[in-house]
Amino acid sequence: MARPREFDVDSALESAMQTFWAKGYEATSVDDLCESTGLGRSSLYAAFGDKRALYLRALDRYEDAAATRVATALAGPLPIRKSISAFLGRIIDDIVSGPGRRGCFMGNCAAELARGDREAANQVRRSLARVEKVFCESLARAKARGEIDARSDVTALARFLTAGIQGLRLVGKANPDRKVLDDIAMVMLHALDS
Repeated sequence: MARPREFDVDSALESAMQTFWAKGYEATSVDDLCESTGLGRSSLYAAFGDKRALYLRALDRYEDAAATRVATALAGPLPIRKSISAFLGRIIDDIVSGPGRRGCFMGNCAAELARGDREAANQVRRSLARVEKVFCESLARAKARGEIDARSDVTALARFLTAGIQGLRLVGKANPDRKVLDDIAMVMLHALDS
């Protein structure tokens, strides 16, 4: 008879995700994962499979959280421009204060693995598409309310905002200067005017 698990799988997955996010896939060892999760190798493998399988599960977790963050930021009663401005402001605050300097976990995956790993590339594409869809739906509602120009291409705007957030987080890794990041955010917001 198998012994029941004596650990919180969700907590262990969160710890593994944070480790991969901080160090990257290649630089993270199984020992690092055991240390961060508090699990022995056999428990880690039994719960999550190998390192790559755990990494892909960590990406899933991040994707869910990222899409939820964007949806929540845009679902409030504020006009779309103010909602997006506040969302960008939170990203910038996070970068400037330190934790955001890790960049976007999905963006980091794209830079490290996506070119040579088809499954990782598909995961990145799916995640970006999911965020883009949230922006597109929010922009369509804003367009219907007259908050953005009726001629605006909400799909193109959603793609631009998704790419802009990735770029903002990438620049923030190398240059966490608030003025630089605020300039990027300002230009992103100007895109809503066309």
